[in-house]
Amino acid sequence: MKRLSILGSTGSIGASTLAVVESHPEEFAVVALAARSNLDRLAQQVRAFRPAFVSVGSEATARELRDRLEGLPGPAKVEIGWGGSGLMRAATHPDADLVVSAIVGGAGLIPTLCAVKAGKDVALANKESLVMAGELVMAAARAMGARILPVDSEHSAVFQCLANGGRKGLRRVVLTASGGPFRTTPRSEFAHITPAQALRHPTWNMGRKVTIDSATLMNKGLEVIEARWLFDLDVSQVDVIVHPQSIVHSLVEFLDGSFLAQLGITDMRLPILYALCYPERGASSLPRLKLEEVATLTFEPVDREKFPCLTYAYRALEGGGTLPAVLNAANEVAVHQFLEGAIRFDQIADVIARALDAHAVRPLTSAEELLEVDRAVRRSLTAGATH
Repeated sequence: MKRLSILGSTGSIGASTLAVVESHPEEFAVVALAARSNLDRLAQQVRAFRPAFVSVGSEATARELRDRLEGLPGPAKVEIGWGGSGLMRAATHPDADLVVSAIVGGAGLIPTLCAVKAGKDVALANKESLVMAGELVMAAARAMGARILPVDSEHSAVFQCLANGGRKGLRRVVLTASGGPFRTTPRSEFAHITPAQALRHPTWNMGRKVTIDSATLMNKGLEVIEARWLFDLDVSQVDVIVHPQSIVHSLVEFLDGSFLAQLGITDMRLPILYALCYPERGASSLPRLKLEEVATLTFEPVDREKFPCLTYAYRALEGGGTLPAVLNAANEVAVHQFLEGAIRFDQIADVIARALDAHAVRPLTSAEELLEVDRAVRRSLTAGATH
Protein backbone atom coordinates (compact mmCIF):
# COMPACT_ATOMS: atom_id res chain seq x y z
CA MET A 1 0.00 0.00 0.00
CA LYS A 2 1.31 3.44 -0.95
CA ARG A 3 0.97 6.11 1.73
CA LEU A 4 0.21 9.67 0.64
CA SER A 5 0.59 13.18 1.97
CA ILE A 6 -1.62 15.60 0.02
CA LEU A 7 -0.74 19.31 0.05
CA GLY A 8 -3.68 21.43 -1.06
CA SER A 9 -6.22 18.71 -0.33
CA THR A 10 -9.33 20.90 -0.58
CA GLY A 11 -8.51 22.32 -4.01
CA SER A 12 -9.49 20.87 -7.37
CA ILE A 13 -6.47 18.56 -7.74
CA GLY A 14 -6.46 17.60 -4.06
CA ALA A 15 -10.13 16.62 -4.17
CA SER A 16 -9.59 14.64 -7.38
CA THR A 17 -6.64 12.86 -5.79
CA LEU A 18 -8.78 11.80 -2.85
CA ALA A 19 -11.45 10.59 -5.27
CA VAL A 20 -8.80 8.33 -6.82
CA VAL A 21 -7.78 7.12 -3.35
CA GLU A 22 -11.40 6.42 -2.48
CA SER A 23 -11.81 4.27 -5.59
CA HIS A 24 -8.62 2.29 -4.79
CA PRO A 25 -8.84 1.69 -1.01
CA GLU A 26 -6.56 -1.34 -1.09
CA GLU A 27 -3.77 0.51 -2.87
CA PHE A 28 -3.54 3.89 -1.11
CA ALA A 29 -3.73 5.33 2.38
CA VAL A 30 -3.64 8.99 3.43
CA VAL A 31 -1.21 9.85 6.23
CA ALA A 32 -1.29 13.67 6.00
CA LEU A 33 -3.44 16.45 4.58
CA ALA A 34 -2.69 20.14 4.26
CA ALA A 35 -5.19 22.87 3.41
CA ARG A 36 -5.55 26.54 4.21
CA SER A 37 -9.03 27.43 5.38
CA ASN A 38 -11.78 25.39 3.68
CA LEU A 39 -12.81 23.67 6.89
CA ASP A 40 -16.10 22.30 5.59
CA ARG A 41 -14.34 20.22 2.95
CA LEU A 42 -11.28 19.46 5.09
CA ALA A 43 -13.33 18.13 8.00
CA GLN A 44 -15.15 15.81 5.61
CA GLN A 45 -11.80 14.61 4.23
CA VAL A 46 -10.43 13.94 7.72
CA ARG A 47 -13.51 11.91 8.63
CA ALA A 48 -13.34 9.92 5.40
CA PHE A 49 -9.58 9.22 5.16
CA ARG A 50 -8.37 9.32 8.79
CA PRO A 51 -4.94 10.90 8.30
CA ALA A 52 -2.52 10.95 11.22
CA PHE A 53 -1.63 14.61 10.65
CA VAL A 54 -3.45 17.63 9.25
CA SER A 55 -2.14 21.15 8.67
CA VAL A 56 -4.18 24.34 8.23
CA GLY A 57 -3.35 28.00 7.66
CA SER A 58 -3.53 29.43 11.17
CA GLU A 59 -3.75 28.52 14.84
CA ALA A 60 -7.32 29.84 14.99
CA THR A 61 -8.28 27.63 12.06
CA ALA A 62 -6.63 24.67 13.78
CA ARG A 63 -8.72 25.26 16.91
CA GLU A 64 -11.91 25.45 14.85
CA LEU A 65 -11.04 22.23 13.02
CA ARG A 66 -10.39 20.49 16.36
CA ASP A 67 -13.80 21.64 17.61
CA ARG A 68 -15.46 20.26 14.50
CA LEU A 69 -13.79 16.88 14.97
CA GLU A 70 -14.57 16.48 18.67
CA GLY A 71 -16.64 13.44 19.50
CA LEU A 72 -15.57 11.46 16.46
CA PRO A 73 -13.64 8.34 17.54
CA GLY A 74 -11.01 8.28 14.78
CA PRO A 75 -10.57 11.86 13.56
CA ALA A 76 -10.51 13.28 17.12
CA LYS A 77 -7.10 11.66 17.52
CA VAL A 78 -5.59 13.36 14.48
CA GLU A 79 -2.69 15.71 15.16
CA ILE A 80 -3.30 19.22 13.82
CA GLY A 81 -0.59 21.69 12.88
CA TRP A 82 -0.76 25.12 11.30
CA GLY A 83 1.16 27.76 9.42
CA GLY A 84 4.47 27.23 7.68
CA SER A 85 5.74 24.70 10.21
CA GLY A 86 2.61 22.59 9.89
CA LEU A 87 2.83 22.65 6.11
CA MET A 88 6.48 21.56 6.25
CA ARG A 89 5.56 18.69 8.55
CA ALA A 90 2.93 17.51 6.09
CA ALA A 91 5.40 17.83 3.20
CA THR A 92 8.04 15.75 4.99
CA HIS A 93 5.83 13.36 6.94
CA PRO A 94 7.99 10.32 7.79
CA ASP A 95 5.27 7.82 6.85
CA ALA A 96 4.57 9.31 3.41
CA ASP A 97 5.81 7.36 0.39
CA LEU A 98 4.53 10.00 -2.04
CA VAL A 99 3.76 13.69 -1.56
CA VAL A 100 1.08 15.16 -3.81
CA SER A 101 1.96 18.83 -4.30
CA ALA A 102 -1.33 20.47 -5.28
CA ILE A 103 -1.06 23.90 -3.64
CA VAL A 104 -1.95 26.65 -6.11
CA GLY A 105 0.65 29.27 -7.02
CA GLY A 106 4.05 30.26 -5.69
CA ALA A 107 3.05 29.23 -2.17
CA GLY A 108 3.76 25.65 -3.24
CA LEU A 109 7.48 26.19 -3.86
CA ILE A 110 8.92 25.78 -0.36
CA PRO A 111 6.84 22.75 0.72
CA THR A 112 7.58 21.05 -2.61
CA LEU A 113 11.30 21.73 -2.25
CA CYS A 114 11.22 20.50 1.35
CA ALA A 115 9.54 17.27 0.31
CA VAL A 116 12.18 16.67 -2.35
CA LYS A 117 15.03 17.47 0.06
CA ALA A 118 13.50 14.93 2.46
CA GLY A 119 13.88 12.33 -0.29
CA LYS A 120 10.16 12.05 -0.96
CA ASP A 121 8.80 11.21 -4.38
CA VAL A 122 6.53 14.07 -5.45
CA ALA A 123 3.44 13.92 -7.64
CA LEU A 124 3.66 17.47 -8.91
CA ALA A 125 0.60 19.52 -9.77
CA ASN A 126 2.12 22.77 -8.51
CA LYS A 127 3.80 23.88 -11.74
CA GLU A 128 4.94 27.13 -10.12
CA SER A 129 7.59 25.20 -8.18
CA LEU A 130 9.42 24.45 -11.42
CA VAL A 131 8.54 27.79 -13.02
CA MET A 132 10.17 29.69 -10.17
CA ALA A 133 12.94 27.30 -9.18
CA GLY A 134 13.18 24.43 -11.64
CA GLU A 135 16.95 24.35 -11.46
CA LEU A 136 16.93 24.12 -7.65
CA VAL A 137 14.12 21.58 -7.40
CA MET A 138 15.51 19.22 -10.03
CA ALA A 139 19.04 19.45 -8.58
CA ALA A 140 17.67 18.53 -5.15
CA ALA A 141 15.71 15.63 -6.66
CA ARG A 142 18.85 14.27 -8.32
CA ALA A 143 20.85 14.64 -5.13
CA MET A 144 18.24 12.85 -3.00
CA GLY A 145 17.16 10.25 -5.56
CA ALA A 146 13.59 11.60 -5.40
CA ARG A 147 11.28 11.24 -8.39
CA ILE A 148 9.20 14.12 -9.72
CA LEU A 149 6.06 12.61 -11.25
CA PRO A 150 4.02 15.08 -13.31
CA VAL A 151 0.30 15.42 -12.65
CA ASP A 152 -0.56 18.07 -15.24
CA SER A 153 -2.25 16.24 -18.10
CA GLU A 154 0.20 17.66 -20.65
CA HIS A 155 3.33 16.72 -18.76
CA SER A 156 1.90 13.35 -17.80
CA ALA A 157 1.33 12.76 -21.52
CA VAL A 158 4.94 13.63 -22.36
CA PHE A 159 6.16 11.50 -19.47
CA GLN A 160 4.16 8.53 -20.73
CA CYS A 161 5.32 9.01 -24.33
CA LEU A 162 8.97 9.17 -23.29
CA ALA A 163 8.50 6.08 -21.12
CA ASN A 164 7.53 4.22 -24.29
CA GLY A 165 9.68 5.97 -26.89
CA GLY A 166 12.75 6.82 -24.80
CA ARG A 167 14.89 9.94 -24.93
CA LYS A 168 17.19 8.77 -27.71
CA GLY A 169 16.41 10.56 -30.93
CA LEU A 170 14.02 13.05 -29.31
CA ARG A 171 13.56 16.21 -31.37
CA ARG A 172 10.94 18.12 -29.38
CA VAL A 173 7.86 17.90 -27.21
CA VAL A 174 4.59 19.49 -28.26
CA LEU A 175 2.20 20.62 -25.54
CA THR A 176 -1.42 20.88 -26.60
CA ALA A 177 -3.67 23.77 -25.59
CA SER A 178 -7.44 23.84 -25.85
CA GLY A 179 -7.24 27.51 -26.78
CA GLY A 180 -9.48 28.39 -23.86
CA PRO A 181 -12.90 30.02 -24.05
CA PHE A 182 -11.71 32.88 -26.29
CA ARG A 183 -9.91 30.96 -29.03
CA THR A 184 -12.28 32.38 -31.66
CA THR A 185 -13.09 35.67 -29.92
CA PRO A 186 -11.65 38.73 -31.70
CA ARG A 187 -8.92 40.54 -29.79
CA SER A 188 -10.96 43.72 -30.06
CA GLU A 189 -13.52 42.20 -27.69
CA PHE A 190 -11.05 41.21 -24.96
CA ALA A 191 -11.53 44.47 -23.04
CA HIS A 192 -15.17 43.54 -22.40
CA ILE A 193 -14.59 39.97 -21.14
CA THR A 194 -15.96 39.40 -17.64
CA PRO A 195 -14.57 37.06 -14.97
CA ALA A 196 -17.70 34.89 -15.30
CA GLN A 197 -17.04 34.46 -19.03
CA ALA A 198 -13.35 33.71 -18.48
CA LEU A 199 -14.17 31.05 -15.89
CA ARG A 200 -16.23 29.02 -18.39
CA HIS A 201 -13.58 26.69 -19.82
CA PRO A 202 -14.79 24.71 -22.84
CA THR A 203 -13.30 21.32 -21.97
CA TRP A 204 -11.73 21.19 -18.48
CA ASN A 205 -13.11 21.67 -14.95
CA MET A 206 -10.35 23.40 -12.98
CA GLY A 207 -9.75 25.87 -10.16
CA ARG A 208 -10.34 29.60 -10.70
CA LYS A 209 -6.73 30.69 -11.08
CA VAL A 210 -5.80 27.90 -13.49
CA THR A 211 -8.95 28.54 -15.52
CA ILE A 212 -8.06 32.22 -16.01
CA ASP A 213 -4.50 31.18 -16.92
CA SER A 214 -5.98 28.89 -19.54
CA ALA A 215 -8.06 31.75 -20.93
CA THR A 216 -4.94 33.93 -21.38
CA LEU A 217 -2.77 30.94 -22.41
CA MET A 218 -0.40 31.78 -19.55
CA ASN A 219 -1.12 28.30 -18.24
CA LYS A 220 0.54 26.95 -21.36
CA GLY A 221 3.46 29.32 -20.89
CA LEU A 222 3.99 28.08 -17.35
CA GLU A 223 3.82 24.52 -18.67
CA VAL A 224 6.54 25.30 -21.23
CA ILE A 225 8.87 26.34 -18.40
CA GLU A 226 7.86 23.31 -16.34
CA ALA A 227 8.52 20.97 -19.27
CA ARG A 228 11.99 22.43 -19.81
CA TRP A 229 12.98 21.38 -16.28
CA LEU A 230 10.99 18.17 -15.95
CA PHE A 231 12.46 16.66 -19.10
CA ASP A 232 15.82 18.49 -19.24
CA LEU A 233 15.07 20.17 -22.56
CA ASP A 234 16.38 23.20 -24.38
CA VAL A 235 13.83 25.98 -24.77
CA SER A 236 13.85 25.32 -28.53
CA GLN A 237 12.61 21.77 -27.88
CA VAL A 238 9.29 22.80 -26.31
CA ASP A 239 6.45 23.86 -28.62
CA VAL A 240 2.74 24.55 -28.15
CA ILE A 241 -0.12 23.80 -30.53
CA VAL A 242 -3.84 24.48 -30.15
CA HIS A 243 -6.02 21.36 -30.06
CA PRO A 244 -9.62 22.39 -29.22
CA GLN A 245 -10.92 18.88 -28.48
CA SER A 246 -8.40 18.32 -25.63
CA ILE A 247 -8.20 14.62 -26.50
CA VAL A 248 -4.50 14.52 -27.45
CA HIS A 249 -2.91 15.69 -24.22
CA SER A 250 0.57 16.16 -25.70
CA LEU A 251 2.99 14.67 -28.22
CA VAL A 252 6.69 13.99 -28.66
CA GLU A 253 8.48 14.11 -32.00
CA PHE A 254 11.63 12.16 -32.82
CA LEU A 255 14.44 12.95 -35.23
CA ASP A 256 13.05 10.60 -37.88
CA GLY A 257 9.78 12.53 -37.99
CA SER A 258 7.77 10.00 -35.97
CA PHE A 259 5.32 11.23 -33.32
CA LEU A 260 4.03 9.55 -30.19
CA ALA A 261 0.90 10.97 -28.56
CA GLN A 262 -1.12 10.23 -25.43
CA LEU A 263 -4.89 10.45 -25.71
CA GLY A 264 -7.59 10.30 -23.07
CA ILE A 265 -10.77 11.80 -21.71
CA THR A 266 -10.65 15.26 -20.12
CA ASP A 267 -10.58 14.14 -16.50
CA MET A 268 -7.69 14.96 -14.17
CA ARG A 269 -8.20 11.71 -12.31
CA LEU A 270 -6.45 9.89 -15.16
CA PRO A 271 -3.04 11.61 -14.89
CA ILE A 272 -3.39 11.61 -11.10
CA LEU A 273 -3.93 7.84 -11.13
CA TYR A 274 -0.90 7.36 -13.37
CA ALA A 275 1.31 9.40 -11.01
CA LEU A 276 0.04 7.63 -7.89
CA CYS A 277 0.50 4.15 -9.36
CA TYR A 278 3.77 4.76 -11.22
CA PRO A 279 5.63 2.73 -12.41
CA GLU A 280 2.54 0.51 -12.66
CA ARG A 281 -0.77 1.38 -14.31
CA GLY A 282 -3.82 1.31 -12.12
CA ALA A 283 -7.22 0.07 -13.23
CA SER A 284 -9.82 2.78 -13.72
CA SER A 285 -13.60 2.80 -13.72
CA LEU A 286 -13.69 6.20 -15.44
CA PRO A 287 -15.51 6.54 -18.77
CA ARG A 288 -13.53 5.27 -21.76
CA LEU A 289 -12.48 7.44 -24.66
CA LYS A 290 -14.55 6.52 -27.74
CA LEU A 291 -12.70 7.73 -30.81
CA GLU A 292 -15.64 6.98 -33.08
CA GLU A 293 -17.64 9.53 -31.09
CA VAL A 294 -14.83 12.09 -31.14
CA ALA A 295 -14.64 11.66 -34.92
CA THR A 296 -12.44 14.73 -35.60
CA LEU A 297 -9.19 15.92 -34.05
CA THR A 298 -7.99 19.34 -35.19
CA PHE A 299 -4.81 21.34 -34.60
CA GLU A 300 -3.90 24.96 -35.24
CA PRO A 301 -1.07 27.35 -34.37
CA VAL A 302 -1.22 29.69 -31.39
CA ASP A 303 -2.10 33.29 -32.21
CA ARG A 304 0.63 34.95 -30.18
CA GLU A 305 -0.49 38.47 -30.98
CA LYS A 306 -3.86 37.67 -29.48
CA PHE A 307 -2.38 35.71 -26.57
CA PRO A 308 0.95 37.43 -25.72
CA CYS A 309 1.29 35.70 -22.33
CA LEU A 310 2.79 32.66 -24.05
CA THR A 311 5.51 34.84 -25.58
CA TYR A 312 6.24 36.39 -22.18
CA ALA A 313 6.72 32.91 -20.71
CA TYR A 314 9.25 32.01 -23.39
CA ARG A 315 10.97 35.35 -22.73
CA ALA A 316 11.22 34.56 -19.01
CA LEU A 317 12.57 31.08 -19.68
CA GLU A 318 15.19 32.39 -22.09
CA GLY A 319 16.15 35.18 -19.66
CA GLY A 320 16.55 32.65 -16.86
CA GLY A 321 17.70 33.45 -13.34
CA THR A 322 15.08 35.30 -11.33
CA LEU A 323 12.96 36.30 -14.35
CA PRO A 324 10.56 33.30 -14.29
CA ALA A 325 9.76 34.12 -10.65
CA VAL A 326 8.83 37.64 -11.75
CA LEU A 327 6.61 36.24 -14.48
CA ASN A 328 4.83 33.98 -12.02
CA ALA A 329 4.29 36.63 -9.35
CA ALA A 330 3.08 39.23 -11.84
CA ASN A 331 0.65 36.75 -13.35
CA GLU A 332 -0.78 35.76 -9.97
CA VAL A 333 -1.31 39.42 -9.04
CA ALA A 334 -2.86 40.24 -12.43
CA VAL A 335 -5.24 37.27 -12.30
CA HIS A 336 -6.35 38.25 -8.81
CA GLN A 337 -6.88 41.86 -9.88
CA PHE A 338 -8.95 40.74 -12.87
CA LEU A 339 -11.12 38.44 -10.76
CA GLU A 340 -11.66 41.30 -8.30
CA GLY A 341 -12.65 43.69 -11.10
CA ALA A 342 -9.62 45.95 -10.68
CA ILE A 343 -8.29 45.46 -14.23
CA ARG A 344 -9.68 44.30 -17.57
CA PHE A 345 -8.99 40.89 -19.08
CA ASP A 346 -6.77 42.39 -21.78
CA GLN A 347 -4.68 44.17 -19.13
CA ILE A 348 -3.47 40.93 -17.54
CA ALA A 349 -0.75 40.64 -20.18
CA ASP A 350 0.14 44.32 -19.76
CA VAL A 351 0.77 43.87 -16.03
CA ILE A 352 3.09 40.94 -16.73
CA ALA A 353 4.98 42.79 -19.47
CA ARG A 354 5.63 45.79 -17.21
CA ALA A 355 6.95 43.57 -14.43
CA LEU A 356 9.34 41.78 -16.79
CA ASP A 357 10.55 45.08 -18.24
CA ALA A 358 11.21 46.55 -14.79
CA HIS A 359 13.23 43.62 -13.43
CA ALA A 360 17.01 43.41 -13.44
CA VAL A 361 17.67 39.69 -13.85
CA ARG A 362 19.92 38.04 -11.27
CA PRO A 363 21.37 34.52 -11.22
CA LEU A 364 19.35 31.92 -9.34
CA THR A 365 21.03 31.24 -5.98
CA SER A 366 18.42 30.14 -3.46
CA ALA A 367 14.72 29.64 -2.84
CA GLU A 368 14.85 32.41 -0.24
CA GLU A 369 16.07 34.87 -2.89
CA LEU A 370 13.23 33.85 -5.18
CA LEU A 371 10.70 34.43 -2.43
CA GLU A 372 12.07 37.93 -1.89
CA VAL A 373 11.81 38.62 -5.63
CA ASP A 374 8.25 37.27 -5.49
CA ARG A 375 7.35 39.56 -2.59
CA ALA A 376 8.96 42.60 -4.22
CA VAL A 377 7.01 42.10 -7.45
CA ARG A 378 3.75 41.68 -5.56
CA ARG A 379 4.39 44.81 -3.46
CA SER A 380 5.21 46.85 -6.54
CA LEU A 381 2.17 45.74 -8.53
CA THR A 382 -0.20 46.00 -5.58
CA ALA A 383 1.02 49.52 -4.79
CA GLY A 384 0.68 50.50 -8.43
CA ALA A 385 -2.91 49.29 -8.51
CA THR A 386 -3.85 51.61 -5.65
CA HIS A 387 -2.67 54.74 -7.45
